[in-house]
Amino acid sequence: MRKIALVALLMTSACSMNPRLDMPTPPVATQFPNAAPQEPASAAAIDWRTMFGDPRLQAIIELALANNRDLRVSTLNVEAARAQFRVAQGAQLPQVDATGSYNRQRIPSSTAGAGLGGAIGGGGAATPSGFEFGQYSANAALTSFELDLFGRLRSQSQAAFERYLASDEGRRAARIALIGSVVDAYLAEQLAREQLALTQSTLADWNSSFEITRRQHAAKQVSGLELAQAEGQARQAEADLAARQRAMAEATNALQLLVGAPLPTDLPAPITLADQPILTQLPAGLPSELIANRPDVRQAERELVAANADIGAARAAFFPRLSLTGLLGFTSLSFDNLFKGDNRTWSFTPQISQPIFRGGSLRGELRLAKVQKSIAVANYERVIQTGFREVADGLAGRATYFRQSEAQRRVVDAAERRSKLSVMRYRAGFDSRLELLDAQRSEYAVRQTLLDLRRQELSSATGLYRSLGGGDEERVSK
Repeated sequence: MRKIALVALLMTSACSMNPRLDMPTPPVATQFPNAAPQEPASAAAIDWRTMFGDPRLQAIIELALANNRDLRVSTLNVEAARAQFRVAQGAQLPQVDATGSYNRQRIPSSTAGAGLGGAIGGGGAATPSGFEFGQYSANAALTSFELDLFGRLRSQSQAAFERYLASDEGRRAARIALIGSVVDAYLAEQLAREQLALTQSTLADWNSSFEITRRQHAAKQVSGLELAQAEGQARQAEADLAARQRAMAEATNALQLLVGAPLPTDLPAPITLADQPILTQLPAGLPSELIANRPDVRQAERELVAANADIGAARAAFFPRLSLTGLLGFTSLSFDNLFKGDNRTWSFTPQISQPIFRGGSLRGELRLAKVQKSIAVANYERVIQTGFREVADGLAGRATYFRQSEAQRRVVDAAERRSKLSVMRYRAGFDSRLELLDAQRSEYAVRQTLLDLRRQELSSATGLYRSLGGGDEERVSK
C-alpha cells in the first residue's frame, strides 16, 4: 500500500516546464471606425434565424448545415483531434497487460543432466536422449510506466487538449463561414433571377417597339436609321437575356454546391431583394467583444497555448526519465497447479535514463518549439487584425449603403419619368427616336444597378454579422 501511495504521490507532484504565457495585446484600436460613441452590444448574440428571416433562405441554410462536405470534414477533424488527445492523455497512466501462455520444449540429457528426467512432472516425458515438458504461465504486467517528474507527458497532453479545442473552434468558424457563403450565394441567385425577369420584360417591350417601327418603315413613315436603332436595341436585350440566363444557372450551381444536395422543389417562394427581411443596421460592440465572439480568434488563441505547452515538453526532454516495469503472475508445469502453492512469480524493474548526447536534436526540438510559438503569436495577432478590418468594412457599408440605395432609387424614379416623357415627346414629334432609345436604355441600366446595389447592401450586412462572430448557435445558447 505504501508503494502505491508513493507512486501516486510522484504522479501528482510532477512539475511543469511550460513557460509563462502572457497573451499579446491586440494590435488594433480600442474603437471601430464608423462606430457610434456608445455602440450597443455586438450583434453576434443574434441568432441566424432572426438575422435571416426569409423562410426559403432558412430552409436552404438548414440543408447546408446538414449536407455540406466541408463542414463535415471540419467535424471529423474535431473527432480526430479528440482521439489524439486521448492518446496523449493515456500515456500518463500505467499500461497494464494480462497474458497467458503455454510453452512446450525439449532439453537434451547432455545439457540438462540425465538425473533431471525423473524430476519432470506436469506432462513431462523422459527419453534416453533427454526429456520434454510443458510450462503454463499467467501474468499481469506493468509495461514501462513513466513517472512524469518534469511534466513532459503532462505538457504533451495539454498541447493535444488545446489543439482539440482549437479544432472545435475551427469547426464553429467553418459553420459561420458556411452560413455566410450560403446567404451570399442565395442573394446572388435572387439577383440573377430578378435581373433575368427585368431583362425578359424589357426585351418584350423592345421587341414590340421594334415590330411597330418595322411596320412604320414598311409604310414609309420612318427612316431605315430608326429601324436599325430599334433592331439594335432589341438584339442587345437578347444578348443581355442570354447573359442573365447564364448567371442564373451559375448562381444556382454555386448554391447547390454549398448545400451539398439538389434544392428541394417544395421550398417556400423566394422573397424579392427589396423585401428581404435581413437585418442591415447591426451594432458592432467593442473590439474586445470581437476577440471573445469570433471562433477563429479563439482557435488561434488555443493554438498559441498548445505551442507554449510544446516548449514545456521540449524543455522536460533534457531531464532524466524514470520508468517502472513490473510483472506479477504464476508459472507451473501443470495447468491444474498453476494458481496453487508457491508458483507465484514477480519482478520489479525501475529504470532511470538521462540524455547525454543526442547530436543536438533536443536543442533543435526546443528551438523549433519556440519558433512555432512565435508563429502562433503572429498568427493570433493577424487573425485579430483581419477580424478588425472585416468589421470596419462592414461598418463602412452600414454607414453608406442605405444612403446610396436611397439615392439610386431616386435615380430610377427620374429615369422612369424621363422615359415616359420621351415616349410622349417622340409620339408628338418633338424628340428623335435616338433620344427615346437613350432614355429607355438609361432606365433599364439604372434598374439593374439598383438591384445589384440592394444585393451588395444585404451582402455587406451578412459580412458584418459573420465578422462579428454571429451564427455560433452553441455560444448564443449559453
